[in-house]
This record gives sequence, C-alpha cells and structure tokens, in this order.
Amino acid sequence: MAEPKTIPTGKSVDQFFDSVEPERKREEAKVLDALFRKVTGEEPRLWGPSIIGYGEYRTTYESGRQVHWLRTGFSPRKAKHSLYLMGGYCDSVTGDDHAKDLEQLGKHSRGKSCLYINKLADIDVDVLERMIRRDYEEMRRRYPK
Repeated sequence: MAEPKTIPTGKSVDQFFDSVEPERKREEAKVLDALFRKVTGEEPRLWGPSIIGYGEYRTTYESGRQVHWLRTGFSPRKAKHSLYLMGGYCDSVTGDDHAKDLEQLGKHSRGKSCLYINKLADIDVDVLERMIRRDYEEMRRRYPK
C-alpha cells in the first residue's frame, strides 16, 4: 500500500503563514488560525506543504486501509480557502445541521468534506465558528483517541 503524501511535517506553521500570497490570504489565514485554535483548543500542525490541522485521528476503513488525518483544519489556497470539515461528511445529523448553516453562511462552495471560501468578508464568521465547533465535537465523539 502506498504511503500517504499528506502527513504532519513538523515545519513551522508561522513560517508557512509568512509565505502565503497574496497578503489578504495571509492575513485571513491568521484569522482562521485564531478561530480554529479558539474552537478546538488545539495547537496547529502543518500537514503536507499547505494544510493547517487541528487535532488528529486514526482509523481503519472496512477495506483495511489505515488513515491518519487531521480532525479539522484549513488550507489558505491562492484562489479560495479550503476548510476541512469531516464531521459533517461522517455523520448525517452533523451534515444536516451544516446544510442549515450553509444557508446562512454566505458565499461559498462545497466538496465532499471541504468548504471553499473565497474571502472572509463573503461569509458570516459566527456561522462558520458554529460549524467548526459542531464538526470538531463530532470528530472527537467519533474518534476519541
């Protein structure tokens, strides 16, 4: 089985933030970092070259594939911020609650377990905080260790 490419790197999150371009994305990344720290109580870790993760978990799928991944986090990509909210993907109740919040969030797009935001000014940050909190709590419930 191939080794995963996205793993904790041990590199400095602050140094990574200093490299984010453009400047608006860099500043917004710092705002998102403060929000994720507040909600999770976790210190961030850099996963791969550009994902900031808060907490982690391990699980084994029915296929036997073992997974080591972040509980929640984000990546300040040039075009859009990618937020990793797996709890809404793993749990239908959390997913349904997310769907209701997405109606109030503001301008965004979605992937399976990702939320994409162009800029923070486009969204209601209080709604985002609620979503991150709910999502993180579900991931802690589902994967307590």
